[in-house]
Order: sequence, then C-alpha cells, then structure tokens
Amino acid sequence: MSEFIELATNLYAEIGDNGVAEIVFGPAGGMPATDAAAHAVLATVWGELAARKNVRAILVRSEGKGFCAGGTAELVQAMLDGEAERVRVMREARDLVRNMLECELPIVSAINGAAVGAGAAVALLADISIAGERAKIIDGHTKIGVAAGDHAALIWPLLCGMARAKYHLLLCTPIDGREAERIGLVSRCVPDEELLDEARAVAAQLAAGSASALAETKRSLNHWLRAAWPAFEHSLAAEMIGFGGGDAREGFAALQEKRKAEFAER
Repeated sequence: MSEFIELATNLYAEIGDNGVAEIVFGPAGGMPATDAAAHAVLATVWGELAARKNVRAILVRSEGKGFCAGGTAELVQAMLDGEAERVRVMREARDLVRNMLECELPIVSAINGAAVGAGAAVALLADISIAGERAKIIDGHTKIGVAAGDHAALIWPLLCGMARAKYHLLLCTPIDGREAERIGLVSRCVPDEELLDEARAVAAQLAAGSASALAETKRSLNHWLRAAWPAFEHSLAAEMIGFGGGDAREGFAALQEKRKAEFAER
C-alpha cells in the first residue's frame, strides 16, 4: 500500500512499500511547469522525504507529455516585475540545488520529453539520471536574456566537459536522450517505453541497498560539486540581476510572441 502526499497543484509524492518515494510532476497528459508554490516545494521536499523512516530512495518522474518545462509564464512575469520575487526565487533555487546535494538518499530521475529550467535542474542534479530517447533537455536562459544560473554552471562542466557545456549553454541547443547519454550529461538513455520501468528498477535497487554506504558515497562524490559552489552562486546572482534588465523583458516577450528577440546593443 502506498502513501499519497499532495505537495502543490500538479505535484505530488507517493511512497511505496519498497521504500521508494516518487515525486510526480503533472498534469497527466499536459506539460508540467512550476508555479510559485511548486517552486517553493522543490526547494525543501528532499530533506522532508529523507526525514521519513519509510523512505530509502527518491524517484522523480512526470505523468505529463514532458518532464517539466520550468517556471510558468506567471512566475517569470512576476520576476520581471519585482525585486522581491526575484530574491525569493533566487533563495529557493539555491536551496533546491543545495538540498538535492545534501539529501542523504539517492535520487533518480526519469526524463521523458522536455526538461527545461527548474525541470532540467531537478533532472540533472539527480544522482542517477535516466532519459528516454525522445527526451529534450534545454537550458534556455541566454535565449531570454539572462545568465544560465539555476544549476548549469555548477554541474554541466563536470558532466559533459567545459567545451560542450559552453556550446549548449551559450547557444541553448536542445539535447535528446541519446545525445545526452553520449556526451555524459545523463547516466543512461533507454527506449521511451522502457523508461519508467527502468527508473523504478534502479530506484528499488538503491532502496534495498546499504543506506549508510550509499549516503557516504554520494556525500563524498558531491564534494566535487561543493568545490564549484562559488561559480554557482555567481551564476545564480547574475541570472537574477538579468531578470531586472531590459534584455530579459525583451527575451520573454519574444518567447511569448514566438518571434526573434532584439536585444540591446552593448
């Protein structure tokens, strides 16, 4: 018997008898995105699940047609309009990254379809990331006129190397599951129809393992990411400064109007 926990609108967790807690993006059949409430939840849910005695591993998945498209248009607009909202989102983004790294439980992501913004952050910060062949990982920050700040400067260079990280983060090129596996951005790529079964099998295997051995191995490996923390803090601050500028307003308007952005001259 599983335990159901509603976290926010179109975001819930389900804890199975095998010790795996599944965090699920919704809505079913739609394109998941994070509103203000969901973004706040993603900053704290990792430690809250780890504190439960019946949870030994976490699987993040989607029941939508994509993994998660990042912040909603309303959330982005609020960031463009107000400093207080930018500061709030900055703190939550920092906590999301920190709390995924510090979570003692192993985290697995099952990446189906588009993973953008906060969705890409959660997908790639998982300890084991499994992508479907038709996954589409995109960091589109620079396309809308802000620095790539919510996770990418921290982890992309370690996953796929600096040259590829710069290529994809500066150009905002989409990466499908097979290419993501080839360059080392994700742990594995599997056929889309096998994605959920494979991710669940990996999470169940982790949940059945030695909790202390897995936790200490994860903590040891994550020191590589802690060493890069100043780069992450700088990129996150630069992103939020960017949301207060004209390029971000023009970039977001162009995205909404489906046209090419016309950014200011230097």
